[in-house]
Amino acid sequence: MTIFHSMNTTASALTAQRLRMDVISSNMANVDTTRGKFVNGEWQPYTRKSVVMAPQNGNFSNFLNQAMNVRDDHSIGNGVKVSQIKEDTDTPYKMVYDPEHPDANDEGYVEMPNVDPLREMVDLISATRSYEANVTVFNANKALLMKALEIGK
Repeated sequence: MTIFHSMNTTASALTAQRLRMDVISSNMANVDTTRGKFVNGEWQPYTRKSVVMAPQNGNFSNFLNQAMNVRDDHSIGNGVKVSQIKEDTDTPYKMVYDPEHPDANDEGYVEMPNVDPLREMVDLISATRSYEANVTVFNANKALLMKALEIGK
């Protein structure tokens, strides 16, 4: 473990939260996109995406060694990583009555994306707060290292 280990851990969290905010922004930008992807000769609405995070080096033995206080560099957490960006296929598309819309079906309904702006704003606030907390941790660690360097003066 190096003196920069905690900074690297915090930096991984900052990167993951930034990607999370980017995905949320993409969802908000496509809240009215009825032609998100072309599948089997037909357009489908944009599908909400979400970020799935996992611990780096997060296998069971690492956590077990850490819980048992076994000291080796492999048992210490190494931050977080984005394991995937997945589409929300569980939430159905919204059906909106608009017979004038070019993508309306025979009954006048349009399939709209499954993006809920309220949910996206809550997720955005959560990601922003997590990002701010990690910036605070990073700055505190930087100040600690600067004070350690001043000891030698």
